[in-house]
Parts: sequence; structure tokens; C-alpha cells
Amino acid sequence: MTLRKIAGLGALLSLVSPGLALAAEEATLNSGDTAWMLTATALVLFMTIPGLALFYGGMVRSKNILSVMMQCFAITGLISVLWVLYGYSLAFDTTGMEQGVVNFNSFIGGLSKAFLSGLTPDSLIGAFPESVFITFQMTFAIITPALIVGAFAERMKFSAMLIFMAVWFTLVYAPIAHMVWAGNGGLMWDWGVLDFAGGTVVHINAGIAGLVACIVLGKRKGYPTTHMAPHNLGYTLIGAAMLWVGWFGFNAGSAIAANGTAGMAMLVTQIATAAAALAWMLAEWLTHGKPSALGIASGVVAGLVAITPAAGTAGPMGALVIGLASGAICFFCATSLKRKLGYDDSLDAFGVHGVGGIVGAILTGAFAAPALGGFGTVEDIGAQLFTQFKGVAFTVVYTAIVTFVILKVLDLVIGLRVSEETESVGLDLAEHNERGYNL
Repeated sequence: MTLRKIAGLGALLSLVSPGLALAAEEATLNSGDTAWMLTATALVLFMTIPGLALFYGGMVRSKNILSVMMQCFAITGLISVLWVLYGYSLAFDTTGMEQGVVNFNSFIGGLSKAFLSGLTPDSLIGAFPESVFITFQMTFAIITPALIVGAFAERMKFSAMLIFMAVWFTLVYAPIAHMVWAGNGGLMWDWGVLDFAGGTVVHINAGIAGLVACIVLGKRKGYPTTHMAPHNLGYTLIGAAMLWVGWFGFNAGSAIAANGTAGMAMLVTQIATAAAALAWMLAEWLTHGKPSALGIASGVVAGLVAITPAAGTAGPMGALVIGLASGAICFFCATSLKRKLGYDDSLDAFGVHGVGGIVGAILTGAFAAPALGGFGTVEDIGAQLFTQFKGVAFTVVYTAIVTFVILKVLDLVIGLRVSEETESVGLDLAEHNERGYNL
């Protein structure tokens, strides 16, 4: 298997196709790979609940902590069900796909796997059960829309949020995942876009959707003149730590085996994350005079995001550069750029995930090259950088347009924002009839 194939989660997906049932039957279960993928799957779910729920929950005001946590939990339930009904099939059904041929199935999968048709305890993807692969990919589908919550926190109706996430998952997440990861015949796969674990599929996708959402909904009442400090940075730091640990499942698990690629993905993830945390901390220290806990937590996530697309191909020194670049650039975008442009990205979903994903996706094109210490097959760095840029540009444009249309239609039909009174009272009490703190 070539490094090009290993570099994406489509590596083993030919076995999902009903037309290659014989290959699936010939696969042999490997208990080591199975044990690792079971562990990685649990780690990725841990990233959303409780990791992301705590990370975001600590950053909002006390009157909205339960609303953010509730959104993370509700999205986990909603996307899990939709993934089983049709999401897995739309993302990974390879029927009708042919390398070098652009057709309808280059953009979206079919429905031969809807309702997990044909799945048995003996179904294998490579050397481990297909049921494990389905659940592993489900956890990616869960966290992507959950990340968007950070952009519109404290002002979107819970009912509108649920409908938006269901439609967005169907029209944006599943097609992008298919185009990047479904293997030969997928649009961006055939372009040669490298995305080992979701820089494009997860982070750019969610970050751009978040930017569009916060602009369409408008600013929170009182922003930016009213002080809206995080109410519990302890929760945010705990959440960031959980994300850091869980990300080893996210990146190393994307090797789809317990092998050397997984080991290197783990190492470069740690290096890039540490470098980004320090870069953000130092940039903030130099700019504002003091380093903050929120800053280093944000730097951690920026590094995790940026190394994600490169984790299967970058070497240790490439990871160091990616981490340093993402920490500094994301700091600038989440602070100076946001203030200058005036959009209210509540918890910096775009500033960290969108920008970090773009930085990482583009730099993957350089640091996958053996000439720069990488382990990919990139020989022409300029050509690969162009390919990466093309993948980023396509994702940005597609996600932005479709997200905008979904939000505008929903706003016309049911409305997106809570009332000013509800916003003043807080979403915890107004939307859920509960308080995070009862003193």
C-alpha cells in the first residue's frame, strides 16, 4: 500500500463497496489493530463529550453554560442516528466511482449502505470489524458540527440549532468527507489532496460554517462594548486537556492500524501541539504583556487542528514548524483580525479551527515531502502546495455557500435567534428551564 493511499481514510474503503465483497471475505481479523481502533474510537468520542463541552462551556457566561453543553450532547445523539440511517453510506459508499472520472458519485456516495445494510459481526474493513470503522467515523461526524457551536454560542435557538445541524451534516459534512476520503473517484481524492485525519473535512469545514453562522446571526447583545469574560476557565483548561489526549485517537487512529504510521502520527501530534501552545503564549505575552490560561488552551487546540491533515506524512521537524506557525497565526486571527473585521465568533471557532485547518492543510503540501523530512511521496512541493490550496479553496467556497443558504432558509421559516429578552436572561433558563449554578 502506497503512502498516498495511507495518507487518507479512504485507504481501505474499497472493501466497503458491495462489488468487492470477495476482498472483504479474504481479509483477516487482527486483534492488535482491532484493539487499537476500539481505543481510538473511544478517545475521539471523549473529545466531544466531555472535552469540547467543557472547553466551550467554560468560555461562555455562567447563564449559558448548560446551553452549550446541551448542544454538544444533543448533536452527539442526533448525528449518531443520522450516521446510521444514511450518513455512513453518503460518505463512504463507493458505488459508481471510477478513478479519473468525474460524475455524481465523485461528490456524494449512494445509499447501498443506508441503515447499515449488509453489516454483520463478521464484516471487516481491512484487519478489523467494519462496525468499529463505522463508529470511528461516526465520532468524526459528531465533533465537526459540534465545533460550529462555538461560533454562535449564546444566541441561537435550540430548535433551530438542531435542524441546522441535521441539514448541514447531510449537505455539507457527508459530501466533503466523501470527496476527500472515499478513495479513487472522489473529487478531491483524485486531485491528490492530502488530508490524513480531517484538516479539510473537519476543521476548515466547521470553521467556515462557524464564520458564516456568526455573521448571519449577528453579534451578541452588547458585543463588543459589554465585557463578556469566560465564567470558568478551569473548565476550559480541563476541556483542552481532554481534547489534547483524545486527539491521539483522532490522528493516530486515522492510520487505521496499530503500525508505524500511527506511532509517527502520535509523535508529531504531541510536537505540533506543544509548539503551538508556546507560540500562542509567547505571542500573547509580547502583545498584551501577560500570558493567559485561555491563550495557552487556545494555542493547544490550534496546534492539534493544524497537525491533523499532516499527521500521517509530516516528520518531527515539520510538525514543529506547523505548530509554531499555527499558534502565532491563529493568535493573530482570533484577536486582532476578529476585532478589525468586527464579526462575533463567540468562542473563536473560525479563528482556531478554520484558520488552523487552513494553515495545516497548506503546510501539509510542503512537509509531506521527504526533502523536508516528511514521509509522503511528494516530489514536487510547488505542485502539491497548489493541490492543497485548491482543496482548501473548494471547501471554503462550497461550505460557505451551502451553509449560508441553509441558515437563510431556516431564518425565514422558523427564525434563528432567540429574543433579546431570552438572551438577557440566558439560554440555560429560557431554553432549558435549568441553571448551571444554583446557589
